[in-house]
Amino acid sequence: MGRYLVQVCSKARTVRRSDAKKKTDNINADQDATTKIRYINSELELTLPLKEQKDLDKYMNNQEDDTSLRKYLVFGVQWISLVTENLLSHPFIVLRRQCQVYNASKRFHLHPFTLLPSIVHLHRRQGLTTLWKGLGSCLLVRGLSLAVDDAISKLTSWPKDVNSQTTLKRFGQHVLLKCISIGLVVPFHAASLVETVQSDIASEKPGLFDVFREGSLRLFFWSYPQRGRMLPAWALIGPSASLGVTKYLFNLVIRGVASRIMLRRQSLVQENCDSHADTLEQRNSEIYGNLIATLTTELIFFPFETILHRLQLQGTRTIIDNLDNGYAVVPILTNYQGAVDCYRTTIISEGFAGLYKGFGAMILQFSVHIAVIKMAQWIVTKITEVISNRPPPCIVQYYNLDCVAGKSSSTTISSSISSTELDMHSVGQNSLK
Repeated sequence: MGRYLVQVCSKARTVRRSDAKKKTDNINADQDATTKIRYINSELELTLPLKEQKDLDKYMNNQEDDTSLRKYLVFGVQWISLVTENLLSHPFIVLRRQCQVYNASKRFHLHPFTLLPSIVHLHRRQGLTTLWKGLGSCLLVRGLSLAVDDAISKLTSWPKDVNSQTTLKRFGQHVLLKCISIGLVVPFHAASLVETVQSDIASEKPGLFDVFREGSLRLFFWSYPQRGRMLPAWALIGPSASLGVTKYLFNLVIRGVASRIMLRRQSLVQENCDSHADTLEQRNSEIYGNLIATLTTELIFFPFETILHRLQLQGTRTIIDNLDNGYAVVPILTNYQGAVDCYRTTIISEGFAGLYKGFGAMILQFSVHIAVIKMAQWIVTKITEVISNRPPPCIVQYYNLDCVAGKSSSTTISSSISSTELDMHSVGQNSLK
């Protein structure tokens, strides 16, 4: 009996020792697994091939270079948008203005399809440069407007630009600066309008600086016109300054709202990835915000612009291309007494749709603008992927690099790896249990 008890006790001690040894081995294995997972990046004990590990290291080392590259690409997209707005859109502005000022036209060109045959006929008869007339004068007038803004700002210390931190007093001074600037530039804008809409085959080609000569004559003859039915400068400055300032303020509001909405949406997307707003995406939001503001402003103020252009062109003896067919030329003969009379006459003789003549040209203009920006962004994206040495898709998915790529230059990939390590650690513990 005593021997039997001794054997039972020895077996029990053996079982307890075996259980204790198994528990110790499990704890050691758990610690080893945790250590391996925690230092998996430094020890490079990855299950991925060695080549992909080198690609990951190369990606991490090129983050600063990628940030510098993005800055240049952002500048490129902004430059393309600026060129599109000021140069590539000019042919459509020419078509739009010719439709607006022709009060006796039979076709209103409210959609772009009716304009296409006329464009083809113009190119066949007058060449490819017929829709680029007046480009130099338009650029000179825009430069003159910026110079006048700068001169007034330096003389009066009024702000040229405003932002969300501008006080009400400074904002009022800024609006007054814009009123004076637009009023001084109105005669030159009218001279530029003549060069933009007149027919090349029925008029003499103007010189580069003729816009300054014609604008100065119209400005200095303040009360009396030089010829015929031309309205005096004081009759044009009031409507032009009112429309210009209203359009500017409306564009400012819409641009601010659109940019804030797009940046907010972008920040929500970036928050889901635990990353900050990307510089390129911020600039894209600003570009699209400006485009939305410009499109909305032009759409709402299109009828007022039609009236203003007809008043500015009256009495200049301008002959334009007949866009009803694209072959003939016609003179502009009107006798408006002012903006109100122009509106009433247009409604009676042409109907409300007469205020939207040439609207199809504006549709073409912004369609091309959007297409160019989309193409530029696609090219920038491809260049970024090629030059920034982006890792293979398995690495991107494994380490969730799509979210990390949106971080600023000071942010590295360590946070993504650490979060991955934690996930792997929890998975390892569950598997070990």
